[in-house]
Amino acid sequence: MLEITLGVMMLTKIQIKFTTSMYLVMMTFFLLLTAWLALAEHLETKYGYKLNVVKDCGCFGNEIKLTNLQTFLKNVVFIIPTIIVFLYRKRIPESRLTLLGKAVVVLLACIVCTTVSAHCYRHLPWGDKKNDWRVGNDLTAKYIDQDLITKSVYIYQDSTGKKVEVTEEEMNNLPEDSPIYNMDYVGDVTDTIQKFIRAENYNFTMEDAESNDLKSTLINHNNKRPLFLLFMQDLDEVEVDVLKSNELSKILQYCKDNDCDFYGITNTPRVEIDKFIKDNKIPFEILCCSYYNPATGPYFVRDAIHSNPGLIRIDKGVISGKWAWRDFDETLEN
Repeated sequence: MLEITLGVMMLTKIQIKFTTSMYLVMMTFFLLLTAWLALAEHLETKYGYKLNVVKDCGCFGNEIKLTNLQTFLKNVVFIIPTIIVFLYRKRIPESRLTLLGKAVVVLLACIVCTTVSAHCYRHLPWGDKKNDWRVGNDLTAKYIDQDLITKSVYIYQDSTGKKVEVTEEEMNNLPEDSPIYNMDYVGDVTDTIQKFIRAENYNFTMEDAESNDLKSTLINHNNKRPLFLLFMQDLDEVEVDVLKSNELSKILQYCKDNDCDFYGITNTPRVEIDKFIKDNKIPFEILCCSYYNPATGPYFVRDAIHSNPGLIRIDKGVISGKWAWRDFDETLEN
């Protein structure tokens, strides 16, 4: 809110001396901060220091990814016009708006920024285009390995020398009195229909209490059962009352009545998950995404939906709906 309000004040030339001074203070702070982050990341990468430096400042969300060094260089560029404007602040004419007019402009900037921020915080952020877990996205493309698929043909030869080719599927369905069993086996030929392809985000897991990864079973094009996943990044911070709410109970009942799968998923370790389920009498299974580093990521559970908890519906591997916990009452409307 402060940054956007100052930007509006700069563009409308309101309190130029104050605004330019605030900009210089802020840019100086961020320049020094990002300089340290870039240095710390270099020390981690080249010399093995364990400083747990955040690798992405997140300034532009998922739209643009910058390293700490790139962020520092960006701030080096930004501070140049900041210094110039500060030095020439006395030459910039003040807005001709009355004191009331200036107050209205600043107040409107604060209200708009606060309203947008509050809406995105309480519900879901606008502009989800770069999120892998956006509505309409096919998760199998980046999260599910493509298995090796081969086709085998078995070759037999009868007493006349005539060769007969039988596929593996046909071989499994042959009757007991098939003449193929009286022929001589010559050999077989195996062709690769599809090569094994490792998914980009293969380390995203959905492990049950027995450490079985259910990811490929639940998220695939052949799964006709709709899947509801309740994302809870950290069980220590989740809104526990929501897990016992009437809205979630209706969703659970809907899943039972309509052959849908429902699971929770979290980054919290399995031991803590079991204790959480027992202490809070959670009526559904919670899966674990065990591949997680709080300092460096990847942040699969956090970035899937910016709500703790947040619900995502998946149909045949494709995301068909997302809801923050305050909007669970809208889940069954469509």
